[in-house]
Amino acid sequence: MFRKVLVANRGEVAARVLATCRRLGIGCVAVASSADRDLAWLEGADQVVVLGGARAAQSYLDQDAVLEAAVATGATAIHPGWGFLAENSVFAARCESAGLAFVGPSAALIRRLGDKVEARRTMGSLGVPLIPGSPGPLGDLDEARGVAESIGYPVLLKASAGGGGRGMRRAFAPEELAAAWSEAAGEAQAAFGNPELYLEKLIRGGRHIEFQVLVDAFGNGLALGERECSIQRRHQKLVEETPSVVVAASDSAAMGARCASALAALGYRNAATVEMLRDADGQLYFMEVNTRLQVEHGVTEEVTGVDLVEQQLRIAANQKLSLDVAASGHAIEVRINAEDPEQGFRPCPGRVTKLVLPQGEGIRVDTHLCEGDSVSPHYDSMICKVIARGGSRAEAIARLDGALTALVIEGVTTTQALQRQILASQAFSSGDYDTTTLDTLLEA
Repeated sequence: MFRKVLVANRGEVAARVLATCRRLGIGCVAVASSADRDLAWLEGADQVVVLGGARAAQSYLDQDAVLEAAVATGATAIHPGWGFLAENSVFAARCESAGLAFVGPSAALIRRLGDKVEARRTMGSLGVPLIPGSPGPLGDLDEARGVAESIGYPVLLKASAGGGGRGMRRAFAPEELAAAWSEAAGEAQAAFGNPELYLEKLIRGGRHIEFQVLVDAFGNGLALGERECSIQRRHQKLVEETPSVVVAASDSAAMGARCASALAALGYRNAATVEMLRDADGQLYFMEVNTRLQVEHGVTEEVTGVDLVEQQLRIAANQKLSLDVAASGHAIEVRINAEDPEQGFRPCPGRVTKLVLPQGEGIRVDTHLCEGDSVSPHYDSMICKVIARGGSRAEAIARLDGALTALVIEGVTTTQALQRQILASQAFSSGDYDTTTLDTLLEA
């Protein structure tokens, strides 16, 4: 195992990784921007290196500064968490060149799977089902028209280099395609510097299902079940649960094994999430691979008892997977952000003047903040993730509602009330929801 790990991230992400490192007796190095240097989460590290200014480009995204901090502190590995440099193939390659273990897959596979079209082509060739659409990037609007006519409307244009819902536009009829093309290509160019688009059949009322996978350096792949992430706004997840109420255990096991085998065949190493879309007929289709740990990994940990950060570290240290996983119960997570849902989810940074976190059986809260800390305007607005585990889904919902009732956050506007509204809705409580459900609730 590693002697010392530098965590190249901040906030809740860094706090989560640091907790596992401390439990395993691994030396911890944290990095911080000038805006974060006095926050409580840094107390979980043995050493802290201040990288630069408040803007991420001056600190957490400054590859030179991060690598210099690792070398100067004697770290032997870098854990990127999720976000920032986690899926940056250049950074992964630079870690390797500097003699540092990157806790993630190889630079080549980050690059290959980060290209949405190449990932689609690759996973399809390995037996993972694909949404009908173009085999690769579209050359022009005329080609898009031809593909759309062959698969039928409605269709979805997606940026090849996309993420976070940017560079995506729908077309429900032929006369809408030209405008969708122009808007998607323009947004893709502005966001990613790459206007390339591909096209898929639009699955309306689909459910977002993802599979957690671990693969070691010896070709052993393991799936740890699925997560349902269909409660989302503009492709940003708000609520996650496992298992999904609509995926049979046998189907989950079969698709999880297929995803794990595909990644193992590629020579993948470390944690990955294979994101899929389920249509009304129950068919699961590949969307993308996230070559990192997900924000919502905690629900999988709660039902399997597996510390996924620990497994990432062990795999990166060339240890074989040796897990005998028996999942049980149900877990649900809600993200509490400093945002105002009544104002279009406008970020609401500021000082948290009071913070009381819920406790109790089956309750877990992941946060980096303490009372008196501030939510910075420079970074993600997350305050905490509240996770409830129960023997059944109903018990998990009841415990989560109780936890949200007990949660006290003052000083900033949050999404806490909205999350309780979602839990209480008939759609969520019955399990009859999809990726359009939140929009319906917000319009009510």
